[in-house]
Amino acid sequence: MTVKEIISLLKQSGIQPTPQRIAVAECVLRSKRHPTADAVWTSVKRKHPTVSRATVYNTLNLLVEKQLLRTHVLTDGTTVFDPHVELHHHFIDDETGEIHDIPWAALKVKGSDLLPGFDVREYQVIMRGRRKKR
Repeated sequence: MTVKEIISLLKQSGIQPTPQRIAVAECVLRSKRHPTADAVWTSVKRKHPTVSRATVYNTLNLLVEKQLLRTHVLTDGTTVFDPHVELHHHFIDDETGEIHDIPWAALKVKGSDLLPGFDVREYQVIMRGRRKKR
């Protein structure tokens, strides 16, 4: 995603594209990982040394509010930000801690419609293990 595309996306979402917001959006929307807010802050500080932690956190929350990111608590109560907003599952590698996106159609979950007294709005599967060596 180019900077022009990021600026356009921010504008389309009603977000004023300041240099700090563009930098935060660039960091997360281009990421193949699931970064924490502190990881984003550390990364953005390299290019914008005066950016505050509050600015990064507020921008991340705004991107979530505008549905450009999703948040997940996948490990030890740590919130990560996911630029992949379509429905999908996750696999967490026990050795590396890496979080991998798993396509929605790769798994079939049965029974959510059989839970009496619950109206299931959404679900996701979080798998843990080790990724096989190729």
